[in-house]
Amino acid sequence: MLTELTIHDFAIIDDLRLQFDAGFNVLTGETGAGKSIILDAVMLVLGGRADTSMVRAGCETAVLEATFHLDKSLQALINPLLETEGLDDEEGGNTLTLSREVRVNGRNYARVNGRSVNLNLLRDIAAPLIDIHGQGEHLSLLQPRSHLPLLDAYAGLQKAQRGLAGEVSKLQHLQRELKDLQQDERTLAHRIDMLQFQVQEIDAAHLQPGEEEELRIERERLANAEHLTRATTEAVSLLSGGLEDDTQSIVDMLGQTERVLTQLARFDESQHGRLESLQGLAFQINELAADLQNYLEELEFNPDRLNQVEERLELINLLKRKYGADIPTILAQREKAAAELEQITHSEERIAALQKEQDDMLRQLGKLAYALSQKRKEAAQKLAQMVVTQLADLKMDGARFEVAFSHELHPEGVYVGTERLAFDQTGIDRAEFLISTNPGEPLKPMVKVASGGETARLMLALKTALAQVDATPTLIFDEIDQGIGGRVGHIVGRKLWGLTAVAHHQVIVVTHLPQLAGFGDCHFRVSKGVVNERTITKVETLDRNGRIAELAAMLGTQAQHARDGAATILDQATAAKNG
Repeated sequence: MLTELTIHDFAIIDDLRLQFDAGFNVLTGETGAGKSIILDAVMLVLGGRADTSMVRAGCETAVLEATFHLDKSLQALINPLLETEGLDDEEGGNTLTLSREVRVNGRNYARVNGRSVNLNLLRDIAAPLIDIHGQGEHLSLLQPRSHLPLLDAYAGLQKAQRGLAGEVSKLQHLQRELKDLQQDERTLAHRIDMLQFQVQEIDAAHLQPGEEEELRIERERLANAEHLTRATTEAVSLLSGGLEDDTQSIVDMLGQTERVLTQLARFDESQHGRLESLQGLAFQINELAADLQNYLEELEFNPDRLNQVEERLELINLLKRKYGADIPTILAQREKAAAELEQITHSEERIAALQKEQDDMLRQLGKLAYALSQKRKEAAQKLAQMVVTQLADLKMDGARFEVAFSHELHPEGVYVGTERLAFDQTGIDRAEFLISTNPGEPLKPMVKVASGGETARLMLALKTALAQVDATPTLIFDEIDQGIGGRVGHIVGRKLWGLTAVAHHQVIVVTHLPQLAGFGDCHFRVSKGVVNERTITKVETLDRNGRIAELAAMLGTQAQHARDGAATILDQATAAKNG
């Protein structure tokens, strides 16, 4: 739940700190005092769009911060994401702080537990924390596109719907492949020619892994054959003889040394080790000389072979420019082209196979969508009964509510029984909430029936029904009493308070109805004044006497009868809570 909200230099608020109750919080005050600005601050902290005009005039930066207490279920949902991003709270993990900083230069910053994050991550973390219903939010209930998601939420069918959506995505992937294979024959023929050329060009090169490095080494040797021959000849001569100045070779000198050490070892056995070391060294020198002699015999100055190597390397470089950075990549591209060519060459067989697979998937999707549709219809009956009960409590006796389902035939749709029905990620259903507000009147779409007050009460009835399955801990309503008279204000207040007592939500409400405000567990009065020729907003937490004065003001006067009425409102709300 939201425990604290701090606002600095935001709109007409210079410095404000609100500590919210875990239950039913009420904000009241004159129009324009800043109540909705407080909710704007909350929405901004949750990842709403920032605007430099939000910064208080004459200031450089607006800073907003919200602190949340996380219960175990929210910790299980949010903490893994915080840990992954290195944002977890080192002091425990049951407190979360979100903040935004908006500057007049256009820059704005988002932070989680004091650490900078991008806006998308802030929104992901904030999404499960608060559900805000603004003054015009209930109008979304008049749009049929919002009705099916609401029904799924009520019935707990989101997981089943996501599973269906995943299967639809698989089908769409298959259909894209099928469409590609059925494309224009001329385009397909051109593709075949290109793929055949790629395969043939790479095959003709007879590339071998590691070949390029070997060719580079050979090219270096062929290009420097004369120098290599001269250097090798000299090395062989130094090792085994053949120098023109009759200088002794290393082999000869080692032989002489061996004879001397042999005599030495004959008279001193301790020198046998040195003799053996010398003999080993002599053997290695002879081996080295032999290896160099073989290398010398293999060396040749061959311009034709050098040209062949150069041409081969140039061919490899040409293929690298076309197909990849090295020979393995080129060969991989060849296999990819060959596989696509094989697929296209046998496209008729592939098309037939895909068409059968598509038909099988459409039949399976039809079964899944039908099963989901049946569960929705069962849930719709329960929702309708609950909404009618809630509407009766809200003095709309005789009102009827129903969820109407419709399906659309489509020649390429999923199979459901003997029909083929249009479908999308949500299934085959089109759902719309219908209502009749007066006995004897037919059910019609809400947008054509409900007045402003009736729509507000219908929205509250729906929210109350859905609250039982809503896991969002904090619900915020901005002037939910719009279009509702004082006669039902007491009932609306009791139902909003019931969201905290029964469904265990934290509720924050901006209201102008004293009967509704009387149910608040914590009552804030928002007012504005002028300090040092600047307009500021201030918020007071009211005790009972303060609440009586505020409710009397909302009734329009501070006369004694109004204050008595305000006290009665509080007493009646307290009795309703305790009853």
